[in-house]
Amino acid sequence: MTYALRLALAFAPLLLAGPALAQTAVKLEGRCEKLVIAGQDVTATCKGTLMNTVSRSRTSFDFAADGRSLSFSGNGAQQERTEETDPLQPINLVIPSETTKDGVVQGPLVAVGACTFSTPAPGKTAITCEANAAKGAYAGTFVTDTKAPAGAPAP
Repeated sequence: MTYALRLALAFAPLLLAGPALAQTAVKLEGRCEKLVIAGQDVTATCKGTLMNTVSRSRTSFDFAADGRSLSFSGNGAQQERTEETDPLQPINLVIPSETTKDGVVQGPLVAVGACTFSTPAPGKTAITCEANAAKGAYAGTFVTDTKAPAGAPAP
């Protein structure tokens, strides 16, 4: 039995425990091409990972930079399709996580915006988020190289 299969079987009871624990997180690796927090461009310190988390009915895309992060969050049930392969996720919260000099972590802000992303396929996949909130404009663009599943024909 492989290590991955043993690990999956070990966590199966937790995954099947019910909706209270229903959460999925996917870590994407690639490059951050843009990150703007409250109108401030922090692209130069943006990290090469992006987390996509689904917890209950909320979906979030989490960008990270040195000393701060930015999460775009929306109701996953409201996801729309703009074309056959391009989903659009409406965003109603931005969560800039930054500790101030006094040790206060800033919390969620009501926002209006959307994240668009192409369905993963061989080649580049881009996730682009934009939203406006009381403290300014928020934006993030992340590009990852996706790979065809093992055994799939090359394009």
